[in-house]
Amino acid sequence: MRTSKVMRRTNETNIDVVLNLDGTGEYSVSTGIGFLDHMLEQLSRHSLIDLEIKAQGDLHIDFHHTTEDTGISIGQAVAEALGDRRGIQRYGLAVVPMDEACTRVALDISNRSYLIWNVSFSKPKLGEIDTELFKEWFQAFSHSAGITLHVENLYGENNHHIIESCFKALARALRFAVEIDPRKADSVPSTKGTLGGSTKI
Repeated sequence: MRTSKVMRRTNETNIDVVLNLDGTGEYSVSTGIGFLDHMLEQLSRHSLIDLEIKAQGDLHIDFHHTTEDTGISIGQAVAEALGDRRGIQRYGLAVVPMDEACTRVALDISNRSYLIWNVSFSKPKLGEIDTELFKEWFQAFSHSAGITLHVENLYGENNHHIIESCFKALARALRFAVEIDPRKADSVPSTKGTLGGSTKI
């Protein structure tokens, strides 16, 4: 089983993550931010990655540190569980509709982080969370996991539907990309024999 545990301790947040890439989508999520909890539950359920996360942050200031550090911690846990990334499918693509909204996510578990974020919102807040923080979460996750990540909301009107389709599309793309390819389970999916550290692989 490809599992990991991450503990992040700063003056702003305390975060514990337990993750299993080969899970069934079981989750226990508590960040103190209700909508973020809901999104991380979607990430776990639709990726089939088991996820336990407990986060305590300086929510009396705002939600920025907790949101960003949660992305960092989950990304680190994914990277740790992947190890040398031997045998993985590596690439993932998903297009996920949610009512009137539809989002496309393409990703490469390349060990090189990069985020393309073509998502916009019509309001500055969704519930109590600033909508601008969702890009911060995806940026932090991409960087810490070593994933090239392209997120494009194709269309949509309802902000809840837009961001939920982003997380669900990430989950579905990630689900395929982390799976072991039975035809190449013993090799790293790169002509270099390793992932990361170059612009050509």
